[in-house]
This record gives sequence, C-alpha cells and structure tokens, in this order.
Amino acid sequence: MDTSSLGGILLALAGILAGLLLEGGRIDQIMQPTAAMIVFGGTLGAVMLQYPLATVLAALRRLAQVFFQGKSAGQATLKQLVEFANKARRHGIVSLDQDLAKIKEPFLKQSIMLAVDGTEPAELRKIMELQLDNLTEREEKIPAVFESAGGFSPTIGIIGAVLGLIQVMQHLDHIDQVGRGIAVAFVATIYGVAAANLAFLPIAGKLRHRIREEHRVKEMVIEGVISILEGMNPRMIEVKLESFLGAGSKAKGRKAKESAEAATEEVPA
Repeated sequence: MDTSSLGGILLALAGILAGLLLEGGRIDQIMQPTAAMIVFGGTLGAVMLQYPLATVLAALRRLAQVFFQGKSAGQATLKQLVEFANKARRHGIVSLDQDLAKIKEPFLKQSIMLAVDGTEPAELRKIMELQLDNLTEREEKIPAVFESAGGFSPTIGIIGAVLGLIQVMQHLDHIDQVGRGIAVAFVATIYGVAAANLAFLPIAGKLRHRIREEHRVKEMVIEGVISILEGMNPRMIEVKLESFLGAGSKAKGRKAKESAEAATEEVPA
C-alpha cells in the first residue's frame, strides 16, 4: 500500500468536507447522482474519443499502481546482474545461456540473449535503447490519458451546471425553488474541478513517476549487460549500477547484504 497516495486523497477529502461542514453545509447537498453522471460520463466519452480503446483500458489497468506499490525490482535485478558478471568472468559469457530459462523479466532476458549470441557491446546498446525508446513512447500515453481527463472534466462540469440552470429557468414561476435549483446546478462544476485536481491530474503524476522508475531499472540492465560483455570487474559493476537506484534502495540493499554476511559468519565451521 502506498501510504502517500492513500493519505493524500483522505487528507484532501477530509479538508474539503470539514470546510463544508464548518460553513454550515451538509454532505447530502453535494451528493447529486445526475451531476456525477454528466461529469464522469462526459469525461470518459471525451477521453475515448481522443485515445484508442486499448490505450484507455491500459491506463485503467494501471490505476492499481497509484495506491499499491509493487516490490521494487531494482535491487533484485542488480543482484542478478552481479551474479551473471561473476559467472561470466569465471566461465565465459556463453555460460549464461543456461540461465536464460530462469530469467522472468523480458527486457533482461533479451539483453542476456543478445550478449550470449555474440552481439558487440555498441550494437547491443543500440538495439536495447531502441526498444526502450519505443516502450517509453507507448507508456507515456498512459499518464497522458489521465491528464486529458483532468483537462476535460472542469469544462464538462460547466456544461452540467448550464444544463441545470436551463432547467431552473424553466420554472421561474416557482421563485422559492429557484435558489435551491441554482445551488444544485453548480454541483456539477464542483465535481468537474474536484475530479481534475484531486484525482485525474495527481494520478497522472504518480503513474509518470512509477513508469520512470521502471525505465530506470531497464537502463541499469543495458549498462550492466554491456559491462559484463566488456569484462568489467563484478564489484566495479555493482558500484556502477548502484547509481541507478535511489538512496533508499541502496540502503536496503546494503542492509540485506550485511545481514546475509553476518548470518554466514555465525554458521559454525
């Protein structure tokens, strides 16, 4: 669970609702199903018009990453690359062919496969960077879907408010109901602006951050495999690749390594 995402949305909602209640309002005043239908239905329709259905569905599938942060693959990938470097130094790069079936990450697997097949380091870098560029171009559309939704929803909220006002103007003969009708009409505007600034735009930012983390690990893979091909010392490779990981990841990795070494020392001879 990403406590930052969960805490952020709860804090924002609590602040807004507390302000409403302190001003003497009631929560039921902003609970308007028709306004929600206009804003969210209209926003979804506009987004589907702008992007292919496959892109919209891919963006929706990524929503879970906003609130649930998967275990970082950075340290595990670094450890795997160092193991491959040690094996390649002892038995040659071709010995890594036996490990291909165990590699689950497709990008790493393809990089090692190219290295085993005798691809030159410069050519391997060119191939894998091209793949990473194409992947980046595709995945950049995912946060862009939510950014577009954040742009559409306030305007569609205004459309909802205008529709509500049209209905109010048709009943001016009941002047006592006009004020209440206008208040209800503007709920759609609240939904549109709130959806954009409390949901769509922050979600786009968080997904962009997640995607960048994934791409950084892939950049580390390219640099690691090329370093193995060039015969660099495994310890030097480890130090070099640690620069791709954040300070928190480095600290966790060092702690895990120290724990493993301590456990090894405690084993009686």
